[in-house]
Amino acid sequence: MTSVQRSETERAVAILTEAFAGDPVGRWLVPGDGAEIFAPPAAESAAVGELAFAGNDAVAVWLPVSAERRVVEEFDPPEDVPERVRIFVELIAARHPSGRAHLYLPFLGVRPEQQGRGLGGRLLADRLARADAEALPAYLEASSPRNVPLYERHGFRPTGDPIHLPDGPSVLPMWREPNPSQGDLR
Repeated sequence: MTSVQRSETERAVAILTEAFAGDPVGRWLVPGDGAEIFAPPAAESAAVGELAFAGNDAVAVWLPVSAERRVVEEFDPPEDVPERVRIFVELIAARHPSGRAHLYLPFLGVRPEQQGRGLGGRLLADRLARADAEALPAYLEASSPRNVPLYERHGFRPTGDPIHLPDGPSVLPMWREPNPSQGDLR
């Protein structure tokens, strides 16, 4: 990892840690700061040039997924990963779509004091416009019912039942087909 990628990853982790501090799934996953769950996907996103920022207040962690890639088969956590993180990744990976190339948005975070100002929507619109031009669908899991309307405004639709975390909250898998006529949805 280059020093620029490391710096971008650290910046992304700082934003995500703040953004998810009050999130039900974030609190269920890791009672502490949760940096260990954000760093690997942020680093991978930076390495492929898909980590997107809105200043120092918002970040979108996008990962390209090939038609052949199986997320569940690639999950090989280090020994010190909390058990709940292991369970979470196994549950979402088992439901992750396969057989079709797509973009995956594991995390979109906005610092709490900046939420509701359109930063997340701008990050979504920017990358989804390129996805539309590339005829590339997108996938995510909404970690809060509060976020579902935002994702729906950007063309995502629920795909299947929610994923229920043991003794915890649920996440809602959502898929978006490419749509060149989608327009600016910020």
